[in-house]
Amino acid sequence: MALLVLVSLLSWTIIFAKWNLFRAARSNNQKFLRAFRKAEGLPAVALVIEQFPLAPLVSVFEFGYEEVDRQLKRNGSVANKTAIERALQLGVSEELTKLERNMNWLATAASVSPFIGLFGTVWGIIDSFSALGLAGSASLRAVAPGISEALIATALGLGAAIPAAIFYNHYSHIVREIATRMDDFSNEFMNMAERGYDG
Repeated sequence: MALLVLVSLLSWTIIFAKWNLFRAARSNNQKFLRAFRKAEGLPAVALVIEQFPLAPLVSVFEFGYEEVDRQLKRNGSVANKTAIERALQLGVSEELTKLERNMNWLATAASVSPFIGLFGTVWGIIDSFSALGLAGSASLRAVAPGISEALIATALGLGAAIPAAIFYNHYSHIVREIATRMDDFSNEFMNMAERGYDG
């Protein structure tokens, strides 16, 4: 039961941390995207990215802009568009890794907690039958403590698993949504790069 309480506390800690992270990421993404679409070119965007520190799109932009800047310094033009696309994809992958951090804990808690609770249930029933054997008669007083422990263990297992499963699925949907927005932004970045620089 102590293990289930610990699992539940860790799960709720992750749930609240992710809630704040995703809320800030969505809000900053929207603000950054508005600034990006209003900007005259990539250098103008680079000047304002510090205003959006929690936007995953900023990291994607930085990866792409570094590659554009590297090509401009080397060749005087943006000639290798494939390299820019690869840089943008690296930015997307890095941000997804950050967003998905600790998500596996929620999945593990959701799948393992019911089994830990079931183990506690079995243990409580074993205690009940042991007490019944020692009492020598089938009295409620002999079996009640073990049965109550069994039911508490079951409830704790479900109490730890259900929120973890709900929020894991909810957050997985948010991560997929942000990943789609990052892919779309990569296309917008390529459009701006092609407009702003000669190939």
